[in-house]
Formats: sequence, C-alpha cells, structure tokens
Amino acid sequence: MIRKTAINTAWLLLMVALSGLVYIRLAPDDVALVHVAPPSGATPDSPVIGQGSALFVADFNADPEQMWQMLQQVIQSTPRTKYLAGSVKEGMITFVTRSVVFGFPDYTTITVTQNEQGSRVTLFGRLRYGRSDFGVNAKRLRGWVKTLEALDQAG
Repeated sequence: MIRKTAINTAWLLLMVALSGLVYIRLAPDDVALVHVAPPSGATPDSPVIGQGSALFVADFNADPEQMWQMLQQVIQSTPRTKYLAGSVKEGMITFVTRSVVFGFPDYTTITVTQNEQGSRVTLFGRLRYGRSDFGVNAKRLRGWVKTLEALDQAG
C-alpha cells in the first residue's frame, strides 16, 4: 500500500513538472509587458548587471541605419533567437531567446540612436521566469557587443 502511494505521488509530481515545462515552452509572450524602452543607468564603460538582467550601452562609428543592419546580422546568427516586436522605424526592437533544454524565454530590447560618434546602441536583456539567469543575458549581450565592435572596426 505504501509503495503504491509512493508510485502515485511520483507520477503526480512528474505530471506537474512536465505541465510546468510545457507551459513555459508554449505560453504566449506579452508584448505590452516586454517591449518597453530599456532603463537608464549603464554607460559604455559600465554595464549594469543584475541577477536576472543585463543592460549594456555601446557607441559605434557606424550610423544608425548601418548599425541596425549589423545588429540583424549578429542576432540572426544567435541560436533560438526570434523577433518579437518593434521596428527600425520605431527605433526599438525586442527579441526572445530561449534556453536549450527547457525553453525558458529571455527578452532583449535594443534601441539605436544617433550620437556624435555615429550611433549608440542600448541592449537590455532580462528573464521572464525566476530570479536569476546565472549570467546568461550578460554573456549573450557581451558577445553581441564584441561582435558588433569587430564589425564596426571592419566597416
């Protein structure tokens, strides 16, 4: 009797866990909630990195139009990353990147503005579920900035 109860409890817990994972994978993205302007506070020399988010600012020689083209090239080469909302005309685009195993969504909102040097890019990555992303957003955005810097130097 005890063994049967333990088996039934294990099955119940497994079903609850699988249901949660299916929800995470299939839950719709609330565009109104995630497609918002990045916060301020970061500078090109000092990104703001939190437990579940990362905010990077970088200046480039390329003009904003060229910058959007470079961003598109970098983002399209990032696995499991898809367009979510926004436009170049709006000056802000949000993407969703999902983790490999469980499909946890991370949102990245990017703005590009004209500055004296050429353009300023602000990248704001954050998680949807949980409290910590274990540095995943910071790592991805740091990689994007490094790749953009190389493209900007080559261009």
